[in-house]
Amino acid sequence: MRFLLYNIRYATGNGGRFHFPFPYAGYLRRSRENFDKIVEFIASVQPDVMGLVEVDGGSFRTGRRCQAEMIARQLGYYHVVETKYGCGSMAQRLPLLKTQGNAVLTRMPIVSHRFHYFDEGVKRLVIQVCTEHLTVFLVHLSLTYRNRQYQLERLYKLIRAVDRPMILAGDFNVLWGMRELELFLGATGLVSANPEKKPSYPSRAPKRALDFILHSPELKVVQFQIPQVTYSDHAPLICDFTL
Repeated sequence: MRFLLYNIRYATGNGGRFHFPFPYAGYLRRSRENFDKIVEFIASVQPDVMGLVEVDGGSFRTGRRCQAEMIARQLGYYHVVETKYGCGSMAQRLPLLKTQGNAVLTRMPIVSHRFHYFDEGVKRLVIQVCTEHLTVFLVHLSLTYRNRQYQLERLYKLIRAVDRPMILAGDFNVLWGMRELELFLGATGLVSANPEKKPSYPSRAPKRALDFILHSPELKVVQFQIPQVTYSDHAPLICDFTL
């Protein structure tokens, strides 16, 4: 089973052009050209399951079309997508932000799914997807250290209730390094698919390990890689498991 984790930055691009003519100007441009490159990359990798962080759910950048739905339709996946901001959040009322979310896509039928929400931070969504043999959690944690610790505590409670093979993946934003996750990994029993702590950010010259694929011990890692792909500011993570 191949798992792909990719923060695609809404397919808005990367590099110097992203910040021209002013910082972060790329967020305000159409994304179709770069999106097609991302879809081509995903098709070449052929993942069985993928977690996509920072997916556009249908803003002016995509011509009001959901990126997760387009990928699912073009490549033949089941999918679940949701806005990453909690109910009642101010971000839910703003035209661009309210379409920004995360998505899980899988070739295996989705038996059930749930959306959980953290009490802290701006990005609050936790996607839980269950296939016949696997449970997947997808997150995008806070940029604030204190909020991340509260969010990890909430994740621990969610994970403790699951008694089957499991993957927890996402952009963890652990700006202080892997040590932020040591207590969490010890308490949950989850294992990092990237024990060498290979960096994935920024994609052009990776220096930080912000993106993680964590898994329950009964899933065995066959191969792990971080391709040199620069369509986003994050590089993708690919992990092959045996169930």
